[in-house]
Amino acid sequence: MIDILGWFWTSAILVIVVGTIALIIGIYNTLVRLRQNVRQGVADIDAQLKQRHDLIPNLVETVKGYAGHEAQTLTAVTAARAAAASGQPSSSSEQGLKIALDNLLALSEDYPELKANTNFQELQNELAEVEDKLAASRRALNAAVARFNGAREAFPAVLFAGLLGFKEADFDRLDDSEKGVVDQRPAVAF
Repeated sequence: MIDILGWFWTSAILVIVVGTIALIIGIYNTLVRLRQNVRQGVADIDAQLKQRHDLIPNLVETVKGYAGHEAQTLTAVTAARAAAASGQPSSSSEQGLKIALDNLLALSEDYPELKANTNFQELQNELAEVEDKLAASRRALNAAVARFNGAREAFPAVLFAGLLGFKEADFDRLDDSEKGVVDQRPAVAF
């Protein structure tokens, strides 16, 4: 009888240990997969930023032919691109680049022949497409971060996530310079 009880408790402890190990392995694999999705989201944003940076020299060269005396605007765009392209992407350098690009694109209003130029139109459309892809990549990253953080903080993963080295992921947030612009009502004039 004692042998049966000993065997029962040994089996119960073995089942609990194996079950706990399987649970930890499942949590670990899930968190690894979700962390990879977050990393992929960051890489997608980096790829869109690189594509944006690659388009800018072509846009500047096209504008130079029509707006040669607008050197200050062209220099500002080139400097902003260089600052944004060097090192890690930061929201302040990208915001500076966006402002410089907006100023460059505003030149087309002063130069009707530039506005009618097919190269300029194609580059402008391509840049708008990149901006749309960048916004979509940021939304996808934020969704991946939400899934990862949610899985990391859910029970029972919350018991093991820290021990397994999984830290909370950061959302792609607006820079302070962008916050003031986003929450304002756009001016519409007819």
